[in-house]
Amino acid sequence: MALLGGASMLSTACASGGARSGAPVPIGAAAAALRVYDSKAKRFIPFTQLAEAAAKADLVFFGEQHDDPATHASELAVLAALGERRPGVVVTLEMFERDVQPLVDQYLAGTISEANFLAGSRPWDRYTTDYRALVELARVRGWPVVAANVPRRLASAVSRRGLALLDTLNAADRRFMAQEHLCPKDAYYTKFAETMTGHSAGGGPPTAADAAAMAQMTDKFYEAQCVKDEAMGEAIVNAWRAAPKGAIVFQVDGAFHSDAGLGTVARARRRAPEAKTVVLSAVPVADLAKANGKEHAAKGDYILFTRAPK
Repeated sequence: MALLGGASMLSTACASGGARSGAPVPIGAAAAALRVYDSKAKRFIPFTQLAEAAAKADLVFFGEQHDDPATHASELAVLAALGERRPGVVVTLEMFERDVQPLVDQYLAGTISEANFLAGSRPWDRYTTDYRALVELARVRGWPVVAANVPRRLASAVSRRGLALLDTLNAADRRFMAQEHLCPKDAYYTKFAETMTGHSAGGGPPTAADAAAMAQMTDKFYEAQCVKDEAMGEAIVNAWRAAPKGAIVFQVDGAFHSDAGLGTVARARRRAPEAKTVVLSAVPVADLAKANGKEHAAKGDYILFTRAPK
């Protein structure tokens, strides 16, 4: 079993970048304990071996479980490890939307306060405990942070009106969307539709009308999902191409967006087939000793089993 160091070690990593570091960054967990499963080798490996393998990629995708503190601590550990092994890192995040990129850049440059940055950038509710550490490590190391996601209001509009909405957007809003949108009914659609069915209301068999309405709603919600994936895939590849030679991109998103190389990963690969990608997927479990790597191997190149909160 590979164990990562406690919060003090990870906070020190964030505070070691120079005079701008400020106070240690809270990471939402007293310690990050995990086991890493190599899906190709079909065995558990030390964390350092994961770090070495991931550092050889161009694009690293970390699919997280949003409500798991140990997952967020592990993200920070992976990011720090990549920074130790590559000359440059670019952090791309689902958690910030494209229209707030100027605020992200201003905060990283030190021209606005953190309070002003957060007041205008619509951070997720648990930003302080879950994602601040990633941003602060990037800030002290001088790494770019890319707000990769499409603005929520536009994704919500697509979920109501479908992709036809794109043809009605003004130029100001259209620039926050990806230039190209593909939304095939492939394995990703099947997975999405199954999830939607599981979340549908009611317990009995649907009527024909209910089934038709559910299918229509599923299609529009899937198109909104595709809009997010296309935006993030484009942002990731644009950031990689714009970065200095030798830089690596570290993308953090919900696991659904990147598991099995679908969603955002597929959109990035379509735009940059030459890029080497590594997919990580976090799986919280009650007992690390009983983690079943084979059961989850299809989710990514490496499965990071974390100790689930009680």
